Amino acid sequence: MKWTLEEAKKQLSSIINATSQEPQLIYTKEELVAAIIDPELFYEFLSWRQKIAETSLAQVFKELQQLCTEENYSLEIPTRGDRDNPFTEE
Repeated sequence: MKWTLEEAKKQLSSIINATSQEPQLIYTKEELVAAIIDPELFYEFLSWRQKIAETSLAQVFKELQQLCTEENYSLEIPTRGDRDNPFTEE
């Protein structure tokens, strides 16, 4: 639900109770300035962010390779050929 900053100041306890239903968004002049969310959702976000921060590109490629193996997918690479190069003189 959308709240103005003034409304949020007056009804903070109502906003906190409403976070169990959906995130509560606080705006000033149509600009989002804050979001109050359920603590469980916040902890899920922190866990996700930590996992992403610890994931290296090598791990992502390894997971992709494993998925391709499980799905029996192979990438067909066309044979290499010469092509015109406009920067070379003939």
